Amino acid sequence: MISVVRSSTAALVLTCCMFAQERDQRRATVGMRAYIDGLVVEGSKLVAAPTTMKAPLIVRILEVWPHGEHLRYDLEWAGFEPGAYDLMEYLLREDASSVSAESCPPVEVEVLSVLPGDMFEPSELASTRGERLGGYSTQQIIIGVGWVFGLAMILFAGRKRRHAPPPEEAKPTLADRLRPLVDRVSRGGAAEHEKAELERLLVAFWRARLDLSELRAGEAVMAIRADQEAGALLRQVEAWLHAPSPAQDVDVGALLEPYRSVQADQFRSEAR
Repeated sequence: MISVVRSSTAALVLTCCMFAQERDQRRATVGMRAYIDGLVVEGSKLVAAPTTMKAPLIVRILEVWPHGEHLRYDLEWAGFEPGAYDLMEYLLREDASSVSAESCPPVEVEVLSVLPGDMFEPSELASTRGERLGGYSTQQIIIGVGWVFGLAMILFAGRKRRHAPPPEEAKPTLADRLRPLVDRVSRGGAAEHEKAELERLLVAFWRARLDLSELRAGEAVMAIRADQEAGALLRQVEAWLHAPSPAQDVDVGALLEPYRSVQADQFRSEAR
């Protein structure tokens, strides 16, 4: 009798632990993955519907197992355009039977934007008109003043002891700006806004570098991820954020190499 009670207690504890680990993420920002575990659906087995580059949302089935007369699913989803969606619209029956609302209630999720509510694309830089110095007379005056100043420098300043100019301080590059964010993400200590900031900087940089401005946000992210050079750091960041056991011996310096040729000040307007 005691052994039966112990077995029942152990099974109950194991079941509680399993359910405690289940995820039910119904809201996520654009491009971020979310998970819904243990979703019970009646009827025959469901599979992910075919998707395209223009699809605003994608769904993947991670695992399926029996649940009495029904099936239980672990789902992964990601949205590329802000809005509310029903995940059941992106699933099909494996036997081609219909997915009815009675057997498959809606699974509503919401995709949130990381941009302000009144902004859908990065803002354009405002063009300014250059100042005009004047006509031909102004140019003559400037040339004359410059000639006199140059002669004075030759006659007087050239006789003084010349000192070597101090070395110009190196300006920070985009790699210097990304390095602290990458280090915090790799160690798992980054805040949510820092994760979003890092992915936003990577997408903005390569969207301009690869001339992907005509593509929508979701299409641009998929194109960058597929590129061997552009997607290297983005794929590694996603592995750190979402993989169960990401690699630890990663050469961060090599991943940041493409970003050392761009100064942070030059890219600041594009990233904004």
